[in-house]
Amino acid sequence: MKLSWRRFRAVLWSALLAFAILIVGQGVWSALLLLNFKNNARSAPWAVAVMALVLVLMWKYLGGSGWPQSTSGERRRLLRANAVSARSMGLAFLAGSLAMVALAGYWIVFCQLVRTPPNLLPSPTGFPLTTVVLVLAMSTLVSPIVEEMGFRGYGQQILESRFAPSTAIVCSSVLFMLAHANHGWLWPKLVTYFLAGLVFGSLAYLSNSILASLPVHIFGDAIFFIFVWPHDATRRLVSEGGATGWFWVHVVQAAAFTALSLLVFKRLSERTPHAAALIRTVASG
Repeated sequence: MKLSWRRFRAVLWSALLAFAILIVGQGVWSALLLLNFKNNARSAPWAVAVMALVLVLMWKYLGGSGWPQSTSGERRRLLRANAVSARSMGLAFLAGSLAMVALAGYWIVFCQLVRTPPNLLPSPTGFPLTTVVLVLAMSTLVSPIVEEMGFRGYGQQILESRFAPSTAIVCSSVLFMLAHANHGWLWPKLVTYFLAGLVFGSLAYLSNSILASLPVHIFGDAIFFIFVWPHDATRRLVSEGGATGWFWVHVVQAAAFTALSLLVFKRLSERTPHAAALIRTVASG
């Protein structure tokens, strides 16, 4: 595939907008947390309420509200927050959730094959339980919302205007993977983030809406925050005696849930006119 100037510009513009949306959303959340708990860990968690307002304002502006009105239609199109039928939403959530369980299995297996430093998680020590729950809940919302707006909304929409659907999804997934490179330039992590990007990108494309990929992204983050990342530091390498029965359980988990997810993705693709173009481009190369 020849990368013309227009295609290169689309990739560059896609990356700039996606990362700008990500940086604004996550940067504001980090700043609010710092201000909220800088001097007193037992302060009322007002940052959660403020961030909820910020997310609403970002969603409304990127979805077409506000000045300038001349870009309203284009912003609405790029956000891609289109209505989805209940049937398609159900299939999308099932397909994506099965994929997230599979990816949790892959992550655990990969981290036992290659020594991988665990992701750093904030310590809840000294914070009231209510504060921990509220901050964790908002954290599982902030990243999925800004990442879906940026990478599967604006970014992937721009790429789809210049590339075949499968290529656009792969490119947006690479950008999504690079956005998580701060977790470490290690292939177990990067591959998992890339595969997650493929799942979210495919859901957004097949349903023509980030409303289908967003709940799956939130579900996936919750799984990793609660069940996977907190235990990474205790995992033993297979080469150091870590190939216990649980290791093989996770191998089966990854394979079985991948197969189940693909079956539901097939059902979802049968309900959307977008699927024909995606399948055709994947089959052709």
